[in-house]
Amino acid sequence: MILIKNGYIYDAINPNPYKADILIKDGKIADISPELSCETAEILDVNGLSVYPGFIDAHSHIGLDGYGIGFEGMDYNEVGDVVTPQLRGIDGVKAMDPAFKDAVKAGVTCVCTGPGSANVLGGTFAAIKTVGKRVDSMIIAESVAMKCAFGENPKVCYRDKGNCTRMTTAYQLRNMLFKAKEYAAKIESAGDDISKRPPFDMKLEALLPVIRKEMPLKAHTHATDDIFAAIRIAKEFDVKLTLEHVTEGHLIVEELVQENYPMAVGPGLIGASKFELRNKSWTTPGVLAKAGGQVSIVTDAPVVPQEYLPLCAGLAVKAGMDRFAALQAITINAAKHIGVSDRVGSIEIGKDADIVVTDGDPMNLTTAVKYVFVDGQCVVKQ
Repeated sequence: MILIKNGYIYDAINPNPYKADILIKDGKIADISPELSCETAEILDVNGLSVYPGFIDAHSHIGLDGYGIGFEGMDYNEVGDVVTPQLRGIDGVKAMDPAFKDAVKAGVTCVCTGPGSANVLGGTFAAIKTVGKRVDSMIIAESVAMKCAFGENPKVCYRDKGNCTRMTTAYQLRNMLFKAKEYAAKIESAGDDISKRPPFDMKLEALLPVIRKEMPLKAHTHATDDIFAAIRIAKEFDVKLTLEHVTEGHLIVEELVQENYPMAVGPGLIGASKFELRNKSWTTPGVLAKAGGQVSIVTDAPVVPQEYLPLCAGLAVKAGMDRFAALQAITINAAKHIGVSDRVGSIEIGKDADIVVTDGDPMNLTTAVKYVFVDGQCVVKQ
């Protein structure tokens, strides 16, 4: 057991910090209260320091794109096929990638990582911790979303395979969802009679959780029309949806708030490298959050290095975002976005003891991370 004493707690639930102690037992937060005592616990006095929940990135490719340049380390886009829902992010994650060490030193303790930024359907994302030697021991949930992509990426990457327009991208997605619905209906109709089941199809099998609303489509959408296309198709097939990147979200705030889909905004710390980023703005997450949207801030690592997640939140604050909203955007909102808020994202009794101790505001460049706990274990001490 570990007792963290005298810290100023920013729990991501209450807007105002408070001074209290945190008791960690069996990797979980066992108690939060002023002046706790426990004779058998190891004491860590953090008087004068700030205590935060571990930071969470709701959209990353960490572990699937190598640390350094070269095809050898790049595993996040399957260029041989436009449609690859059968791929699983956990099968490509390189747990020993040095990027994970950099991430956890900055207080990023959980990421949602997976394949596909160009495939019309790219495969499943996993929610994992950033500490471990093998991905199997890092998993919080191995399949939290099915990646799909709209806009320029599918057009540019697969134009030699006949995917040259946004209309074709939409067709490719619809075609697979229609087939998956039919496949699911045949399975249900067959019941226990194996002889009546349709021939096994790995791609369609992978889409069953989407059709059954057990996991959302995770839609890569930058431009307004691509955002609306993703919403249109999600409604058409009655499936769950999260919106990723949402670069032009500030231009359609009222519509997005009314639609009420979770939004992961970013990466912000890049230039307008393609046409659909021409309206990129640091104001976007703040504008959407102020209007009532559920907003996360993301790096799309390695597009922006994973360790810069708190910095991205700080730059959103500089552009006008409420500071508490920015904190939630890299903690509890990110956890909700990827469906793991029952375990991580805030400092609450019963949740995983993923905790970051700093000497100030982590969204400030001059702030130092002093301690990081993951599952109750102190993995960073600086």
